[in-house]
Amino acid sequence: MSKVVSADAAAARIPDGAVLTISSSSALGCPDGVLAAIGARFAQEGHPRDLTTLHPIAAGDMYGVKGMEHLAQDALLTRVLAGSYPSGPSSLPMPGIWQMIVEDRVAAYNVPSGIMFDMTRDAAARRPGVLTKIGLDTFVDPQREGCAMNARAEAAPIVSRVEFGGEDWLHFPNIIPNVCILRATTADEHGSLTYEHEGAYLGGLEQAICVRNHGGLVIAQVKRVTRRGSLNPQDVRVPGHLVDLIVVEPEQMQTTGTVYDPAISGEIQRPWDSFSLPEYGVEKVIARRAAMELKRGMTANLGFGISAIVPRILLEAGEPEAVTWAIEQGAVGGMPLTDFAFGCASNADGFVPSPQQFIYFQGAGFDMSFLSFLEVDVEGNVNVSKLGKKPYLTAGAGGFVDITSQARKIVFSGWFEAGAQVELDEEGVRIAAPGKFTKMVDRVEHVTFSGNRARELGQDVLYITERCVMRLGENGLVATEIMPGIDVDRDIIAASHGRVTVAENATRMPLSLLTRGVMEWAG
Repeated sequence: MSKVVSADAAAARIPDGAVLTISSSSALGCPDGVLAAIGARFAQEGHPRDLTTLHPIAAGDMYGVKGMEHLAQDALLTRVLAGSYPSGPSSLPMPGIWQMIVEDRVAAYNVPSGIMFDMTRDAAARRPGVLTKIGLDTFVDPQREGCAMNARAEAAPIVSRVEFGGEDWLHFPNIIPNVCILRATTADEHGSLTYEHEGAYLGGLEQAICVRNHGGLVIAQVKRVTRRGSLNPQDVRVPGHLVDLIVVEPEQMQTTGTVYDPAISGEIQRPWDSFSLPEYGVEKVIARRAAMELKRGMTANLGFGISAIVPRILLEAGEPEAVTWAIEQGAVGGMPLTDFAFGCASNADGFVPSPQQFIYFQGAGFDMSFLSFLEVDVEGNVNVSKLGKKPYLTAGAGGFVDITSQARKIVFSGWFEAGAQVELDEEGVRIAAPGKFTKMVDRVEHVTFSGNRARELGQDVLYITERCVMRLGENGLVATEIMPGIDVDRDIIAASHGRVTVAENATRMPLSLLTRGVMEWAG
């Protein structure tokens, strides 16, 4: 009997009250055709109802691949746990899933991506849930929000703080999925899956095993089907005995804004001079200073925003392979992509499944992480996961908490003020007009990174802005390097309302950061 069915037929197999685990990262790996069919079936029949969905990384984006937006219907979706959610600019309407969250129409949780993969593995092996220190003293901790995004979620906690071995841990009890929806490139008639056009493996194998171990239904969306036995077994990432149904969607997007780019899937190598370089400006200057922390041979993790252009600084300096980059979707090495394609890399050395990549991150095997910030408070806490006035402008925490909880060194990058008019040339930086508000606040809206826990663990933490470099000190933020042209009293102390102090031995940042030419990298 053939496993190939229509998307509608696959959707018809999903029962009311099901718990779905969905493999995706925005548009990368998103099984959008199957999700669309589920949403359409509910709109017509009122079934399936009362679904819980588990998304280690966001399903869909705001640029053409709807993903979880297909499921954002009252009575269809009652609970959602996600490492991240679709995000985009304020010029676009708020997605339906975010409207449901802010209007308290669905119980919504933001769970770090790595923990969600841990939950998948522990549920698969029938262990008693996840016991972890990842997220202590952050919004993940039930002493703060316990991952809850709204009142309905607060009323139904999913994590507790427990003592084990004389230490405090976070415990996430098992949530057992009974439907898995994943995506690959090719399936054979038996259901074996290969990923030759994909930009990452993500966590489809672990999610399929979890559902299979609990007698559930595994649905795979693919571009094409081939004869059973014709796939190279070394290329099979999910074997056919784990797959029940195959849905063929020949036009599935490779990732956001990209139908298919063979460099993203590692089938070709792009010439290094084919990558764009960042334009001269404040963000390039910040990224240059961040790049100065690197040494040849290091392995570093990257996050979205200003940090994502740090590899281009090394590329411009003629050193594209001096550092190995590791991103949470699984690419290792090569050139991480920016903007809509973030989460992919071209010229990668290899692809690691996301669950294994997060084991590496949680155990702090890498040398340092480059991440961005929305705001920083007097204790050194960082918020990247919540913006109350415009919640969908941030995707949530993603892998941020997994990466930072035990990292040896973290470099945060961002603007000192929001909306300031900044002028720069090769002699210095001048603040022509102050911003609307400082990003150095008394208390962050959401603790995505805990400054107090970082001090306890002895983490090396830097905050790089266009005005100064700050370090996490015993008593808060201390500016240790000042950008040429910056007035310390006006542009740092007064602009932060005294929340940033300046070290007596603070040094001047090098003028080479401001050159319009190529900045040499001394790594």
